[in-house]
Amino acid sequence: MTGRVMIIGLGPGPAKWVTPEASALLAEATDIIGYGPYVDRVPPSPARRHASDNRVEVDRARHALELATAGADVAVVSGGDPGVFAMAAAVFEAVEAGDPAWRDLDIVVVPGVTAVLAAAARLGAPLGHDFCVISLSDNLKPWSIIEKRLVAAVEGDFVLAFYNPASKARPDQIGRAFDVLRRQAGERIVVLAKAVGRPDEDIIVTSLSAVKPEEVDMRTLVLIGSSQTRLIERGEAEPWIYSPRRWDA
Repeated sequence: MTGRVMIIGLGPGPAKWVTPEASALLAEATDIIGYGPYVDRVPPSPARRHASDNRVEVDRARHALELATAGADVAVVSGGDPGVFAMAAAVFEAVEAGDPAWRDLDIVVVPGVTAVLAAAARLGAPLGHDFCVISLSDNLKPWSIIEKRLVAAVEGDFVLAFYNPASKARPDQIGRAFDVLRRQAGERIVVLAKAVGRPDEDIIVTSLSAVKPEEVDMRTLVLIGSSQTRLIERGEAEPWIYSPRRWDA
């Protein structure tokens, strides 16, 4: 007998942003596996809970696959969308390198609202044209690759979104990234969208010349406009930001 592995995205935070499909499959799970704070976000149920540290993704994935092989219906949970810098890739990495029997398991990836989409919706339509999403974490790739991709993205004049921009262990990366952009791009609209959808949500609209790296933490989604991105002033209200669909050379 074999079970299932359901790789589920919980969205950025509020329960209303968890999809109906995700909620339905969570209710069917016999086991829930994930980073501790994400496991805590799953509504109470009879399922066994297996919380772990944030840096053991592949070990967590192997555990899920082993449980499913034994017949469990396992929900592997991530914040946002599980395919965006999250657990889906870890599960398939474990499948490729692991027990050949794992390739016969029923594995489904359930999409979720990822942070860049939630932040963009708060602002208007900054992703209305081509955009690029980059993780600034150098835990699994060298900074030289991150910097190379930043330069290439600026040369392509994409709207940029930064995941994992800063942490206690990596306080300097975001400042270095801003320095790369200032050298390559000149002035740009910058948005720091912190804890979007949660009670302590805070959105700062600024510019590349004025942005303060110390205002960025791990809960912040950083958006940098392209040369085409526009800001619509609204008096006392927060401005709208959008990137036109048509390219204006």
